[in-house]
Amino acid sequence: MGISTHILDTALGRPAANVPVTLARAIGSDWATLHADRTDADGRCQQLLPSDQPLQPGTYRIHFATAEYYAQQGVHGLYPFVEIVFLVTSSDQHFHIPLLLTANGYTTYRGS
Repeated sequence: MGISTHILDTALGRPAANVPVTLARAIGSDWATLHADRTDADGRCQQLLPSDQPLQPGTYRIHFATAEYYAQQGVHGLYPFVEIVFLVTSSDQHFHIPLLLTANGYTTYRGS
């Protein structure tokens, strides 16, 4: 089991490649960074949770550095970053957290 994501730039109708993505887990009132990566050419991070760290129940956060992506596209985006915080209640499931992105908005959902 694990955590994955992908980003679709819905304004362009294509995956958002080379976006810095960081996964963190809440430890008390602090956040512990678990892994940092970049989306591949298909806009995906297939496995954000390192293989040596089992998925545990808790609160997780995925940070997407969207300002860098917008700069690569020559676009001024409203959101310099997007953070999605979600709750893992069962460690026997995979959590896929997609981001649908435009320069002036975004949405997310639990994917499969």
